[in-house]
Amino acid sequence: MRGIPVVVNNTRPDIDTNDVLVRLDRTIALIERFAPHHFRHLKRDFAFILVERFACRGAYFHEQRACLVELTFSVNPSFSDAEVAATILHEAMHARLHQLGFPLEMEDRARQERFCRRAEIEFGQLVPGGDRVVARAAATLAQSDKDVAPVIDPRLAAQRIAEVDRRAI
Repeated sequence: MRGIPVVVNNTRPDIDTNDVLVRLDRTIALIERFAPHHFRHLKRDFAFILVERFACRGAYFHEQRACLVELTFSVNPSFSDAEVAATILHEAMHARLHQLGFPLEMEDRARQERFCRRAEIEFGQLVPGGDRVVARAAATLAQSDKDVAPVIDPRLAAQRIAEVDRRAI
């Protein structure tokens, strides 16, 4: 999609994979149009974009150089295209830092999260409908280091995802 391989692992029968792809294309187009310098980098820094169920909106998996976009978030109409695009841009900033050799240890995560949030603010100020992007990123910047980069228990997260999926299906 726009030069970036995309993998959709759709485990939800109530979500149309085509809807995921259409939304993803629109959101990547926003990055391409309003932050072309970041778009050029993400095309180089991401090996692929993965869309699947996950415990948060997005993630960057440095081992695979993959950007994850959470499946239900990607098609949820209560989130704007700008918000989904900002998530992809946020993960692109993690990829950029990784490519530049920044450490991945948790001690540096708060600083890196703040860097990514500042990129979201810059993007949100440029893109139509970016007010919620700016507000969320600015609120996050004001948090403590612990809250900006929380440690997530993967077992508990998987449990919660399974519960939500059972209720949705």
